[in-house]
Amino acid sequence: MTFRLAADRIPVTGLTPALPDPRWHPKAFEGEVVPFGATVFREGHDLVGALLVLTAPSGRVLRRRMRTAGSGTDRWTAEVQLDETGRWHWHVTGFDDEIGTWRHDAAVKIDAGVDVDLMYELGARLLDRAAAERERPAAARRAIAALAARLRDPQLDPAERRGLVDDPALAEFELRPLSRLAGDSPERELLVERRRAGVGSWYEFFPRSEGAKRRPDGSWKSGTFRTAVKRLDGIAAMGFDVVYLPPIHPIGVTNRKGRNNTLDPGPHDPGSPWAIGGPLADGTPGGHDAIHPDLGTLADFRRFVREAAARGIEVALDLALQASPDHPWVADHPEWFTVLPDGTIRYAENPPKKYQDIYPVNFDDDPEGLFAEVLRIVHHWIAQGIRIFRVDNPHTKPLAFWERLIATVNAEEPDVVFLAEAFTRPAMLQALAMAGFQQSYTYFTWRNTKEELEEFLLGLARDTADFLRPNLFVNTPDILTEYLQFGGPAAFTVRATIAATAAPTWGVYSGFELFESVARPGAEEAIDNEKYEYKPRDFALAESEGRSLALYLGILNRIRAEHPALGQLRNLHVHRSDDEAVLVYSKRLAAEFTGTGADDTLIVVANVDPHSVRETTVHLELDALGLPPGSTFDVEDLVTGQHWEWGADAYVRLDAFTRPAHVLHVRPRAADASERIAHD
Repeated sequence: MTFRLAADRIPVTGLTPALPDPRWHPKAFEGEVVPFGATVFREGHDLVGALLVLTAPSGRVLRRRMRTAGSGTDRWTAEVQLDETGRWHWHVTGFDDEIGTWRHDAAVKIDAGVDVDLMYELGARLLDRAAAERERPAAARRAIAALAARLRDPQLDPAERRGLVDDPALAEFELRPLSRLAGDSPERELLVERRRAGVGSWYEFFPRSEGAKRRPDGSWKSGTFRTAVKRLDGIAAMGFDVVYLPPIHPIGVTNRKGRNNTLDPGPHDPGSPWAIGGPLADGTPGGHDAIHPDLGTLADFRRFVREAAARGIEVALDLALQASPDHPWVADHPEWFTVLPDGTIRYAENPPKKYQDIYPVNFDDDPEGLFAEVLRIVHHWIAQGIRIFRVDNPHTKPLAFWERLIATVNAEEPDVVFLAEAFTRPAMLQALAMAGFQQSYTYFTWRNTKEELEEFLLGLARDTADFLRPNLFVNTPDILTEYLQFGGPAAFTVRATIAATAAPTWGVYSGFELFESVARPGAEEAIDNEKYEYKPRDFALAESEGRSLALYLGILNRIRAEHPALGQLRNLHVHRSDDEAVLVYSKRLAAEFTGTGADDTLIVVANVDPHSVRETTVHLELDALGLPPGSTFDVEDLVTGQHWEWGADAYVRLDAFTRPAHVLHVRPRAADASERIAHD
């Protein structure tokens, strides 16, 4: 009987990055530093090594020697900054490290005076073998042949001869090891998407509110894309680089909602933009490929997109697969909806919320026809300059639909990004990310205590980072948490600080900077909700009167732009404090990845109790900061410009009413920096 063995002579197992389900591949974004890992071992005591081999989409091959993750673990790791978009392929080669084994044994025995000449001869014979390998560069072969001759020279000074065990010529074996035994892992795939898929600062606003004016008779003149352009300067000044627009399509009249989600709209109530489908300027019905006539024309929209781009801002458009009763789909494709026994079409519900103005789509009766229509709509908006879609409630649609749609679109337009508004169960949220969504809303808005945040942020950085990219929105038109309702300006400051520094992508909904915190009674959403009415805001007046967080949001986004460590997800490390309300974490990016030649390390300390002053000691793990034990170092508060001298233990005082958080830049002292270099 013939057996097909699964194990190689040098087994390689446990490859990461990897997904919980092997049907899908892990992903990263351009410029992301990805930790690769593998378990490599063999029988006995001879040393093994591991080599990571990556092939970029361009065909370029990268080789990285992997390092042990800890004595006795058999785990090997290497970090690589991926600089090309597209599909990378990679594998790990495990090998018996003959040079490493000899160097280890030689150091022990020579220093002990045991088998000294024998150890030198064994090393020389290994080098003879390596020098004969034709695939090695000629210069390297000459260098190791010369080293072999010196190892055999008994006339050398003993100390000089002993130093040959660590000779620089042995660096040749870093990427071209000498081995007789090897094993390759299976080839793996890693999708690298454009940087905006993983890094961005989002700002959500309703164009109809920008420039809206109330007439003396109580009716409204809607804001338009032309008036909304004026808001772009303020958004750019705050450093946001993505503007997200709720649906811009015609709004249904049937069952239209009034103010605060009431069922009795007034004659001037504009309705919810998510009730898509309604009359155009000529009275005919328009749907997902049309623009609400109050907002302007398609040409006006394209101009808005161009104006945003001129300010370094991308426009994200809402993709909400649902229809008002007045949508053309209802008449033309009744098979796309669920008809109840009484002949009515089922409307949307999210108990206790009811959406009588919205019909959810049924994906089962004509899946091909519906897929073709949605694909057409996405292509239509791509043609208008849209490269980012925020998808409304994707968890209420089939997973297979999204996998097919995103794969089809990205096959033609790989730079298109889909954000999942997936406030749902973890299994579905994560499956949507695995199946193709580039970004995901998360449970961040409901994680407010120190303990909750530590667990949540570590989970994002470690457990799901191979496939799920969080977008830490601090609020939405639907979500105004009790923390913001009752926490005052401190709560807004703390939430913005954490969102902007803990993940590479974050976002705010317009009004956050004005501390809008009054909720509709019994609800978790703002009263006089902008979903159902015009809401013009005087941002300039609020700033002049000191009632705005805009300046602080701009500082946070400037810090993000200046510090590459904040452009990474996986590098978050939680530290301890003695206070149950003081959250401490750091983000470090090593010098080899920053582009500046220096480490970039930040420490965030936040008082998550917005009603108190907290004084405590924080306890820092210096190795996570790239510093040797016992280091002292300078920290600069990047908001206030203050400086302090810190060590592993440091005192902090955070006053919720004046300065509830620190964003600190670590500046090693000269002596400590040199020690760190030597330590590394």
